[in-house]
Amino acid sequence: MTLRQETVARLHALDLGLFDVGPGKRRILCPGFLMITDAGTCILLDTGFPAAYANDGRAAALADGLVRFGRLVDFSPAQTAAGALALLGLAVTDVSHVILSHSHIDHVGSLPLFAHAEIILTAAERAEPAPLYFGPNRPMAWPQARYRTLNRATQICQGLRLIPTPGHTAGHLSALVTIGGQNVLLTADAINRASEPAEGFPDADDPILAAKSAAKLLALARKTGAEVIYGHEPAQAAALGGRTWR
Repeated sequence: MTLRQETVARLHALDLGLFDVGPGKRRILCPGFLMITDAGTCILLDTGFPAAYANDGRAAALADGLVRFGRLVDFSPAQTAAGALALLGLAVTDVSHVILSHSHIDHVGSLPLFAHAEIILTAAERAEPAPLYFGPNRPMAWPQARYRTLNRATQICQGLRLIPTPGHTAGHLSALVTIGGQNVLLTADAINRASEPAEGFPDADDPILAAKSAAKLLALARKTGAEVIYGHEPAQAAALGGRTWR
């Protein structure tokens, strides 16, 4: 059986840390998502912050310049990619495919742990000389790994469709997961929070393109009846971490 013939059987939301955006703005969950197919294949969507942030977050944030944007208020070893997988009884090496929605620090930070896996992302994101990381700071190189790049909406396996949604970054990617008769739309930062469309996508590299991608996703949600999981919606944070769909 090839991956394309497999079917998503479980979807786990992973708690990869809580972050305060600026003084008094909002507190957001940084989620990852693990899909497990009926054949036992483990597919990870996004990898969270670098593990170094769990050891000495202040020093890591100063080095990366993240203190200009906000601060991690909850990032324990259990909220690293490896730690979150361990809570499910899995090891990093159990993950055979990693999907990268985009290459900002809270999504790409632990990607080097998964150099053994096939990494799936858009061609536009992979074309960056290095992951976007944070602001002008690009300390991370692309890991030496097997990369699969996409230019269009692609069915990865039964129940998992990846959709390019440029705007937040030029190569941003979202996912539609179908499981147990329900559709779950993982927008990632194509729609960072429910209020972002009304706000004009101030966090996007290209707000006009981001608005078009968001409109496409919301139309898809209406058409499919999908539950919409935003990239960092504060109102979803409390219930999202640790949630499982079957």
